[in-house]
Amino acid sequence: MKLLSDILYKVSLKSVSGKTDLPVADIQFDSRKVTPASVFVAIAGSASDGHAYISQVIEKGVKMIVCEVMPTELVADVNYVQVADSSEALGIMASNFYDNPSDKLKVVGVTGTNGKTTTVTLLFDLFVQLGYKCGMLSTVHNKINEDILPSTHTTPDAVSIQQLLAEMLKKGCTHCFMEVSSHAAVQRRIAGLNFVGGLFSNITHDHLDYHKTFDEYIKAKKIFFDGLQKTSFALVNADDKRGLVMMQNTKAAKYTFSLTRIADFKASIISNTIHGLELDIDGRSVWFKLIGDFNAYNLLGVYGAATLLGEDKDEVLTVLSGLSSAKGRFDQIKSAKENVTGIVDYAHTPDALENVLSTIQSIKQGNEKVITIVGCGGNRDAAKRPIMASIACKFSDQVIITSDNPRDEDPMDIIRQMQEGIKITDQRKVLIIADRKEAIKTATTMSKSGDIILIAGKGHENYQEIKGVKYPFDDKEIVKEMFDLLGK
Repeated sequence: MKLLSDILYKVSLKSVSGKTDLPVADIQFDSRKVTPASVFVAIAGSASDGHAYISQVIEKGVKMIVCEVMPTELVADVNYVQVADSSEALGIMASNFYDNPSDKLKVVGVTGTNGKTTTVTLLFDLFVQLGYKCGMLSTVHNKINEDILPSTHTTPDAVSIQQLLAEMLKKGCTHCFMEVSSHAAVQRRIAGLNFVGGLFSNITHDHLDYHKTFDEYIKAKKIFFDGLQKTSFALVNADDKRGLVMMQNTKAAKYTFSLTRIADFKASIISNTIHGLELDIDGRSVWFKLIGDFNAYNLLGVYGAATLLGEDKDEVLTVLSGLSSAKGRFDQIKSAKENVTGIVDYAHTPDALENVLSTIQSIKQGNEKVITIVGCGGNRDAAKRPIMASIACKFSDQVIITSDNPRDEDPMDIIRQMQEGIKITDQRKVLIIADRKEAIKTATTMSKSGDIILIAGKGHENYQEIKGVKYPFDDKEIVKEMFDLLGK
């Protein structure tokens, strides 16, 4: 069992009241989970302030408190450590507690608005097929080799990250590929992590409910690159105008990838069809199963990262050519009889929706209709709602606006905000069906041979969250059910 003094190594301390040579059973920032042998770290979170629960955990027998603000009255026999930043201290303490597992693994972080899940999934699958034991932390799920673990956040909390990395080491992993969300960067959930490399995909309108302004969102993403060490690599998409911004203050070695300009890793699209992509990558012509310009960027980023990790370029491209995308990312379902294609995609930002619909338009072969089902999540960035509806109308022949995960909001309030983005000339092709299952049924009913139905927004999710309850709901399974029901 480690001592408190051991796990405070490298933490920025302001003052100490009491002893630090005390054994620590675990680190907790949730007051409900403490035991007398826990060290409680008081975090000032967005929902509540852990400092308000210090007296409660002391009543439960806790003798070790780490906080930013010392209580006005100190309890005898309780040991207090005041730190500059509790969130950052939590990450460093968790790393020390689990013997700094990221120092012994090659951890690659992937950030950006779109493409994070596909990129980390491709990296994980690629390195597994190259013969490595690997871990993955993603929006869809976490993995340690073949073991699949549930995922509740894009990036887990700081203690869970270190615990998972330690388990990866225990099971022989050499690499870990993880999504790094803007929330995680701001909340210092990645503090204490040693990244061998960071990859930036793109940045577009999202999460302004949390970050308030687009500039703050950009700064949040940049925190990750600012923290990279000089022994690491920073690989960014040079075709995104903020790609180079990400690297401005980083100490890491700087690399770029691009489809349109001179870069360290360069590709161009030879062919883009419903069956896949043919790319010229660094002078090699390669066919991939993935579809669309946005996946050309994902593949190129993965190729660049793998190369920077020391893998053979030809072997990387050979393996990549056989890989599929992550669940819920351009997932295709073909109807048995009428040749209708259903596409389930996680596109929940304006840019992601436009990318998917642009791709569908570019691979159409005739006069087939594009029917788009789209909604927006509740308790999230409301500014993007009319934009999402506008984009759906621009690239679709028929649009059905429906409910996504309304959470605590009224679905019809969300839908009304989306309707503000619909032009008068587009209103004739828009239906409002709040019930998501009924919306999917209506789309399949009105479809004809060759038509393409896009069900956007939820992707891999197998639930619909309404008033704090998660009800079973899987877009892909509903589409299959409707195709079978209607005999399509």
